[in-house]
Amino acid sequence: MRPTGITANLNVPDIEQARSFYSDFLGLSVEEMNLGWVARFTTPDGRAVVQLVSGDATAPVDSVLSVHVGDQLEAAYEEAQRRGFEIVHPLTTEPWGVRRFFVRAPDGSVINIVSHRDDP
Repeated sequence: MRPTGITANLNVPDIEQARSFYSDFLGLSVEEMNLGWVARFTTPDGRAVVQLVSGDATAPVDSVLSVHVGDQLEAAYEEAQRRGFEIVHPLTTEPWGVRRFFVRAPDGSVINIVSHRDDP
């Protein structure tokens, strides 16, 4: 697998309450996306990114990272299964337009392996 990007997912109780710290204080002033339960904030130049998650809409747990893999998603899913990693959320096309699955790393961290419609 060759990731095309990795985004930290920080669990917060309330995205709106956390907004001013991440946006104003840390300078992640561009809100790229906000679905109510997940929001992505970046710097104006796009070099720094964080996602705030208050509870995943369809998965049973929140992930700590989103690893973007473009057109390698199915291959990554098959490789995770072949290696015997726990699939926490099955390969799914979500209503908001991403295709993804969650896998548990050996250290217990839950990782969101994802492909967006516009990923190469």
